[in-house]
Amino acid sequence: MHDLINDPNASRLIYGLRDTGYNVRTAAADIIDNSIAAGANLISIRIDLLHDGRKVVYFGDDGHGMNQTEVRNAMRYGADRRPDAKSLGKFGLGLKTASSSVCKRYTVVSRRSEDTDLAKLTWDLEHVERRNVWEMLAEPVTSDQEEMFEELCGPSGTLVIWENCDRLLSKEYTPGAKEKAAVNRLAEALTKHIALVFHRFLDEEDTRERDIEIRVNGAAVKPWNPFYPAKSEQVLSANKQKLTVEMFDGTEEIAHMKAWILPHRSEMTKEEEAEFARISNRAQGFYVYREGRLIQDGGWMEVFGSPEPHYSLLRIEFDFGHELDEAFRIDVKKSRILFHPDLEDGLRKILQPVYREAGARYRRKSRDDLNQKGVVNHGSANKNIAGTPNTAKPQVTGVDHKAQTAEINNNRGVKIRIRAPVQNNVSPDNIHVEAVTSITNGHLWEPAYRSTGTSDHVPGVLLNKHHDFYQKIYQRAAANGYAVEGMDLLLYAFAMAEQNNTDPELEPVFEDLRGEISANLHKLLRNVPDPEPAELDDDDGD
Repeated sequence: MHDLINDPNASRLIYGLRDTGYNVRTAAADIIDNSIAAGANLISIRIDLLHDGRKVVYFGDDGHGMNQTEVRNAMRYGADRRPDAKSLGKFGLGLKTASSSVCKRYTVVSRRSEDTDLAKLTWDLEHVERRNVWEMLAEPVTSDQEEMFEELCGPSGTLVIWENCDRLLSKEYTPGAKEKAAVNRLAEALTKHIALVFHRFLDEEDTRERDIEIRVNGAAVKPWNPFYPAKSEQVLSANKQKLTVEMFDGTEEIAHMKAWILPHRSEMTKEEEAEFARISNRAQGFYVYREGRLIQDGGWMEVFGSPEPHYSLLRIEFDFGHELDEAFRIDVKKSRILFHPDLEDGLRKILQPVYREAGARYRRKSRDDLNQKGVVNHGSANKNIAGTPNTAKPQVTGVDHKAQTAEINNNRGVKIRIRAPVQNNVSPDNIHVEAVTSITNGHLWEPAYRSTGTSDHVPGVLLNKHHDFYQKIYQRAAANGYAVEGMDLLLYAFAMAEQNNTDPELEPVFEDLRGEISANLHKLLRNVPDPEPAELDDDDGD
């Protein structure tokens, strides 16, 4: 074999490269990368739906532009490396693979100055398929293209045109209102994506990157910062915000990291949450930036487990420069990186306290909000107990409110003095069973002696609102009155049995028993999630 040159089949490969994982949003972001690398200050995107159903997308920028030779290199699959290593362009494939993922024909029109001719080249996948050669089209610039260049670029810059857009929409539409609505939804989704990915460039108050303006169908894109710094708390200490990453050649580079805990939904209006926070399971985790451009939003990247509601308030801001491209194995789309297992372990160690704190804050706030709503109604149990005077229970002969002791007659004898909460001026509706936040020893329940005034105390039971059983089981059962009443009566019966068979010697035994039952319930419910607000909606208003 003397000829070892083995060129790829043009038709097979150019179509195969359409399926590198882009969607319309990530493809558009790759075109914008090129415009930013070209020094553009204004980038305009226009989506046209023609009367016959054809869809054309234009990307115009006012960057430094290209001459014919430079356009040819830009349209080459595997273009020459850019002279600026910090450029958002990476592999010399973005323009081509991004464009062909959406359309079968794409064109670049560009010029460096107003006094030079427009340079133009086109890739037409159907032409390549017919000829089976890597052949571009060198067609004249049409008057429509020249007008669009003047409108979107100005004297100099670059215009990218997507035509024959067979993958722009997720399905085929008959030309008409539905197709127009689908294109409008696409424009909205694209605007939202750009607002996130390039928010540092779009935000005039963010000095980390130079300012640019991006417009979609004439409307300026407003930046959306996923960390909502106006109301969020950055919780990672300064000495943990720099990460030293060892490269394969033994050198070291620095990455930067911050950890943000967002405010709970209940601390924001619905409008604030929708506009600034957008809290969801998917949105938690790492937000990775390469040279100021977001390349990954959300997800724990093997550092922690799958996203779950308790950690939805935590977002990690992770920054690196082009020097770390090899270490993080950045992909062609610049939409994903991979952490080395050693780095995963290091990040897990650094972030574990923050991760736990975010989960604790979410649970604490969610539980406080649910408790304030009072969704669990214990009234039925109190009525039932009041109407059943013959239950076996201790008889109260006296109490000492100051010492928090009660004197009772029970199965162990008469005038037995025990330690227990003694409570005066209790609401008659809650005299026998009440859920409280004052139990701090972790027990699910504890007996108490209660009165609607300051005398005639009766035995009752207090339930711990902070216990997992109350939060995860009681709260979910709130809409079913019989379920709540049944659990209330069960715990009341336990408390009465304890108090009717206790004395100073047995008192610590029963307390230990309560503690062990409560601890076991906590363990058994560890993997049961807290209820979401939607689970607790009660149409009857109970």
